[in-house]
Amino acid sequence: MVTRIREFYAAIGRITLVPLLVRAGVFGCALVALLLAYPERPSDPRLLGLLVVAALAPAVAPRRNWPTMVLLAAVGAWVAATGWYDQQVELWRLLALATFLYLTHTLAALAALLSYDAVVAPEVLARWVARALGVALASAVISMPLLAMDGRFGDRSFVVALLGGLVLAVCAAALLGWLFRRR
Repeated sequence: MVTRIREFYAAIGRITLVPLLVRAGVFGCALVALLLAYPERPSDPRLLGLLVVAALAPAVAPRRNWPTMVLLAAVGAWVAATGWYDQQVELWRLLALATFLYLTHTLAALAALLSYDAVVAPEVLARWVARALGVALASAVISMPLLAMDGRFGDRSFVVALLGGLVLAVCAAALLGWLFRRR
């Protein structure tokens, strides 16, 4: 027991800045995603505490299932808010949710790769975040035509948007495959 405590304190002393910043980014992005997805503003302190604990889980254990669970919880809250509570789908909120979900995912992947005592140049983290923000921006630009079709096809809008998204996903996969073979 005493040896474990000493090992724990020794590990805390070896923590470097970049892995700590990555885990703080995972926590921040997960918390913002959960707050954006929740049907109403959490005014109950217990609920806010639950969201903070849920956002803290992927930051503490990114190699486990916690990032996936938090992402699924945010998506489930979004579906409940827009489906059951008839909350209006606002473009800024939808794009912000998608961006923070993707940032949570990609930063959790980076945090899973980095050990606590990894020495990483800050430029690596800056490039990683810039690349992730570029992907989020490209996704927002590509999804605009689908969001513009909302309500134009009556009751079939959801099906048209689903099929349009599927076509865009297949085109993106084909483009990536072509770029990969080109090397």
